[in-house]
Amino acid sequence: MMKRSIGITILTFLITIGFQLNTWAQCAMCRASVENNVSNGDTSIGAGLNNGILYLFVMPYLIATVIGILWYRAAKKRKSKLAIR
Repeated sequence: MMKRSIGITILTFLITIGFQLNTWAQCAMCRASVENNVSNGDTSIGAGLNNGILYLFVMPYLIATVIGILWYRAAKKRKSKLAIR
């Protein structure tokens, strides 16, 4: 039962990651900076800002996932030690 729910969770996660829409978000100050640079002829800074924003968006979720995996493994080890006794 537990292995099946973990498999479904992993499958759902992979499907969600696989079908992401390409989204771009910017704050008002970043947008003003990009518009100013585009009007001056520099179009490369916008892509860099978008990538930076997406990087900052993903990090908390990645950290929470790693902590969750470590917590799950520790709980599983603890449960197996209690079952042996």
